[in-house]
Amino acid sequence: MRLLSTSRLELDFATKKDAAFLFELMNDPAYLKNIGDRNIKTITDAENFIADKYIKSYKDNGYGYYIIKLKENLKPIGICGIVNREEMSFFDIGYAVLPEHRNKGFAYEATKALYDFAQSTLKINEIAAITDPENHESIALIKKLGMKYKKKIQLPNDDIECHLYSNKNKNKKLHS
Repeated sequence: MRLLSTSRLELDFATKKDAAFLFELMNDPAYLKNIGDRNIKTITDAENFIADKYIKSYKDNGYGYYIIKLKENLKPIGICGIVNREEMSFFDIGYAVLPEHRNKGFAYEATKALYDFAQSTLKINEIAAITDPENHESIALIKKLGMKYKKKIQLPNDDIECHLYSNKNKNKKLHS
């Protein structure tokens, strides 16, 4: 089932049929380094993750992470999503793309479509992004979305310091 469509991509709701793809993506070295280990060691782990995280979020919140697929053949190439972490007071946009599909504009195309959807349809005005300060590709994408650096943060239960970017007016204080 499709959520959004762009000129080259479809953003679809995740199903358990996406488990093999998610297993591959979440075990990519760049994913593990920049996003973290989600303990997806088997296809069954991926199926459970989809049910417990993605599908649950659609039901509970009306949004979540979506599978990015090439429009031409519906091949999954990444994920893109909006989350509202319990420990944070803002909505967070995130993405990940398989290595062979990076640096082709797909991540920006997907996140821009979801960013616009979140503001226009979901009525989410404040959107943030969290990234490793060394992840220059993500920082460039976040800035291209119009977000600006706000501050250093540390996510709960994580020992890595991240940078927080937001689209919120720079004259207003971003909650943390």
